[in-house]
Amino acid sequence: MRFEDQTVFITGAGSGLGRAAAERFGAEGATVVAADVDADAAGETVDRLADAGVRATAHELDVRDAEEFAAAIEATVETHGLDVVLNNAGIVHDRVAVESIDDDVYEQVVGVNVTGVWNGTRAAIPYLKEQGSGAIVNTASLAGVIGAPKLSAYSLSKGAVVNFTRAVAAEVGPHGVRVNAVCPGVTDTPMPREGMTDEEWAAVRDQMAEQYPLRRLGRPEDVANAMCFLASDEADWITGEALVVDGGFSCA
Repeated sequence: MRFEDQTVFITGAGSGLGRAAAERFGAEGATVVAADVDADAAGETVDRLADAGVRATAHELDVRDAEEFAAAIEATVETHGLDVVLNNAGIVHDRVAVESIDDDVYEQVVGVNVTGVWNGTRAAIPYLKEQGSGAIVNTASLAGVIGAPKLSAYSLSKGAVVNFTRAVAAEVGPHGVRVNAVCPGVTDTPMPREGMTDEEWAAVRDQMAEQYPLRRLGRPEDVANAMCFLASDEADWITGEALVVDGGFSCA
């Protein structure tokens, strides 16, 4: 198993990509620390992992709070050690013209998607540098690579994650620490279906799938597999990479 005797700290682990990643890393032998602003959701993830025989603990965490994030990382190091940090927590906003986005919405999106990654990276780096090993994987988005009309604040935030990933990778590589990002296309998680009934989402999903060469949207496990690869020793000579996982959308 690729992560036996290793500890993986995952934000946004209460649902979607974060929960799928927690299950994937757990299946590979990792001890999983599942962090989420929704404590109940994080607990549900841990319960699922425990049922599968995975060692896991939950943390209630608002990634925008630097002190809270630092305390969660410190507690993880003291209890389990730390090998991988997956800065996955993220939010999106409704599709709207750039000039119509409320300042509060903009600040919330940037706060979670950018400041959250900043806080997690800054909290983890001193420990990873000291031990001379470790990996950080940041969840960006295809929107951070090619942009998405009427998702300007989201695109800005994810583009920042991509470039931050490259900058930090160059800085900490000499210390044995790797930093990469995944850039998913639209994935069948609670985020894109928010506000829709199951029937409405099914219709939208099928329509969107026609725009993808592989004729389907991503599944959470598709992205979790990429996260797991980038964090593993199989990717030992890969750092500063923004891996697009989009079913071919960007090449169609």
